[in-house]
Amino acid sequence: MDNTHPIWRSAAMRDALAHRDAGAIVRLARRAADITLAELGKQVGYTAASLSRMERGKQPMRDMLLLQNLAACLDIPPHLLGLAPQQQRAASNPAGATRVSTQTLFGEEGDDPVRRRKLLAGLAGVTTSAVLGPSAAVHAPAQPSLSGLEDLLLHRQHIHPVTPDPTPSAVTAAVNASRGDFSACRYDTLARALPARITLAQALGAHGHSEQAATAVAELYTTATRLCIKLGEDGLAAVTADRALTAALGGADALTVAEAHRMVSSAWRRQGHHARATDVAVTAAQQLTADRTTEITERLSVQGNLYATAAYTAAKQGDRHTAHALIAEAEATAGQLGHDALLRGTVFGHSQVLLHQVSISHLLGDAGQAIEHARLIDPSALPTAERQARYWIDVARAFDQWGKPDRCYRALLAAEQAAPQEVRRGSVQIMAAHLMRHDRTLPGVRVFAHRVGALA
Repeated sequence: MDNTHPIWRSAAMRDALAHRDAGAIVRLARRAADITLAELGKQVGYTAASLSRMERGKQPMRDMLLLQNLAACLDIPPHLLGLAPQQQRAASNPAGATRVSTQTLFGEEGDDPVRRRKLLAGLAGVTTSAVLGPSAAVHAPAQPSLSGLEDLLLHRQHIHPVTPDPTPSAVTAAVNASRGDFSACRYDTLARALPARITLAQALGAHGHSEQAATAVAELYTTATRLCIKLGEDGLAAVTADRALTAALGGADALTVAEAHRMVSSAWRRQGHHARATDVAVTAAQQLTADRTTEITERLSVQGNLYATAAYTAAKQGDRHTAHALIAEAEATAGQLGHDALLRGTVFGHSQVLLHQVSISHLLGDAGQAIEHARLIDPSALPTAERQARYWIDVARAFDQWGKPDRCYRALLAAEQAAPQEVRRGSVQIMAAHLMRHDRTLPGVRVFAHRVGALA
């Protein structure tokens, strides 16, 4: 249908264009082209019922891939449906990647089996090529080796010679690099580099910089604890958390000590000592209230994370009342902070409270509430790949608990797009193994299970 067709000069089309009513524009163009809803649905991967609801404004028409297909099938100028010109779309997405969004995950179109299968197949294919390359073989990934960290903990420092020289600037760079590796989910790189970086920071103390050395060693062991927890190495996490706290108490500032206490709390939780873990985190948060030696933004950020960690631990124990009380404290702290802050390698703010509320609701058995919290988060606005991947994995857990395997799978694919190494964790492997029961209706799930190591 070319641009000389009378439909473009009709009063109904002018009205639809004036109101930017994509559904009405599609309906008028489809009728003018004498195409039925069923015929159009086959071409764009939707049912006739779904398209009918969209045309009548009963269901949002915001899926960019659908709008592109409709424009192509009905010869509608793309800009009339709110689309950028083709060359601009290609520049912003050079690989033509299909990306999951909160709209495609939570919207009504997820209930359309034809659309769902096509979307899953597209996501699975794009993720495979993005992670492995177009012709790479699929192998279960190797777990990052922590042998170097184990050697260091056994005081075999001679294995890690001090290079470069232990200057304050070199140690600061080592701490920042470790934070960056963790935030970007480069866990294999971090595992290899941490022993030498810790040794470098320790050597700084012998050169007359005891306070900076104590802070750097504590922060590096804190990062090591977070890494061990990610990799399911709970025994090592307990040791590195203790080393972090010992170093912090040897001369670091109050915020470093508090963050080390948070790692101790997490290590206790991983060992099943929930009450003690909660107490450690809450006590550390309360002790910071009276501290006036640190900048208020940093203090609120650390306090908020302590309360959120304690709330998660209480939920892990099944203590609903305490979990809700503590996450309310975290929310109040975020209100004082006023914005999301990325400080010292950790993030806190309103979005982080919501992230913990997703986890807490799931732990307390309320999958629907977890999803409602997740709807309020824009994952693309989360400041690090680690936070984005955690969001999608928590959403996947909630959908798994709710008995919605297709949406669980979509969320896991989104997590893999955000951070491939983040999905190589035990919790994801368990979900992937469960999804194998639906391998006939979830395209690519068997290959995904191989990628995350669930079928190793």
